[in-house]
Amino acid sequence: MEQNSQTKWGQFIPLVTVFFFWGFVAASNDILIPVFKKAFDLSQSESQLVSIAFYVAYTVGSLIYVGISGLMKKDLINTIGYKNSLALGLTISAVGTLLFYPAANIGSFPLMLSGLFIVALGFSLQQTVANPLAIALGPIKTGSQRLTLAGGINNLGTTIGPLIVSFAIFGSISSATNDVSIESVKIPYLCLGAAFLAVALFLKLSPLPDKPALVEAKLDDASVKGSALKYPQLLLGMIGIFVYVGVEVSTASNLPAYMEKDLGFAIKDIAPYISLYWASMMIGRWTGAVEAFTDNVSTQKILRFIAPYLAFAIFLGVNAAFGHDLQPFYVYALIILVLIIADFISKGNPARMLLIFSGIGILALLIGMFTTGMVSVYAFTSVGLFCSTLWPCIFTLAVSGLGKHTSQGSSYLIMMIMGGGIVSWLQGYVSQIPAIGIQYSYIVGILCFAYLAFYAWKVSGILKAQGINFDEKISGGH
Repeated sequence: MEQNSQTKWGQFIPLVTVFFFWGFVAASNDILIPVFKKAFDLSQSESQLVSIAFYVAYTVGSLIYVGISGLMKKDLINTIGYKNSLALGLTISAVGTLLFYPAANIGSFPLMLSGLFIVALGFSLQQTVANPLAIALGPIKTGSQRLTLAGGINNLGTTIGPLIVSFAIFGSISSATNDVSIESVKIPYLCLGAAFLAVALFLKLSPLPDKPALVEAKLDDASVKGSALKYPQLLLGMIGIFVYVGVEVSTASNLPAYMEKDLGFAIKDIAPYISLYWASMMIGRWTGAVEAFTDNVSTQKILRFIAPYLAFAIFLGVNAAFGHDLQPFYVYALIILVLIIADFISKGNPARMLLIFSGIGILALLIGMFTTGMVSVYAFTSVGLFCSTLWPCIFTLAVSGLGKHTSQGSSYLIMMIMGGGIVSWLQGYVSQIPAIGIQYSYIVGILCFAYLAFYAWKVSGILKAQGINFDEKISGGH
């Protein structure tokens, strides 16, 4: 079925509200990790159980979805509809936030993890629906840009989340101490649960389609049409999502330990840098999303300079509102230029962008590993810039041509989000090896980026053989 030539903004805008919530909670975990580590006297690898509980829930949720679809002998999401699926996922997440209240009252680490697990269980269903739906709400040539834009809204949540949670735990900058209050997290998460339910109702009343039109590949082998797992772009993309979420999450979740142990930062002073990391994701995604707004090449060139610095200004404004010193962050404006240049070179092709940004990600981690002081901090936080557009690139490449199997394929990709927990734990474990330490443990991230560069090269040939050429589609749009 042919898609409309324009993005359906009236449907797209309500959809991106759920992207905001995913970012808010995921980035807030990076503040909870050092807090739980101190409050419950955990090792670095044990503290990463926060990441494992949160991200493995995506796998469990996807397995539940696949299992129910198998028992029904038809796709669950296609049966109940995309809007109902989103509302159900938000309700499940709201139930998870309720556990924070008793967990905080009795000081239970396992109950805290259970709450995060259930919140992410709901996110699993939401992401299975929302990612392919964002791609479907307009032409395929700008599908990855639309998903990038949705990711930019996600990272508005990641920028704000650590600051709000840090404020809830430690108080304002003027009165902040290093004292940890577990009970202080329960009210923000109860408010978050109420917001989940409000947005579920909002989406139910929105014009989002229950049955979006999806593109199917031109395939000669009829047997491939029987299962999403028989599409090679999906199988390799599943590994891609695993290692991508792994390097994205582990870079941020291990950064507090590096800054505290090696650089002498107090836990309460780390939040702005975690915010900068996730704001970097927003900066990159706003830059990569400009083609979703206009086909005019001249306008796109202008927006590619305006969008990243507008996002950076939001980061500075939010941190100023929380009373943080902005002086250390102005130099970051120069690093953003590297992102803009890389975005121009990629020319909107998701495979080319994945290859280029993975290469620069490797370089950033190497600089972080072999320098000291604030240079290393900026290098590690800049990984957020170069991770920023990788999710939409991988997702778009992996589900391209799956047609009626798109929601099933999306579920398998969401299943691999568990990489965020497993790779974070792995890096935490590697950091405890005396000969390596926390700074050199970022070799784990380099290996993740190396696979992504391989996937970018391999998937281009696979999709061209199936009649899908992103260069042709993008140039045709101009």
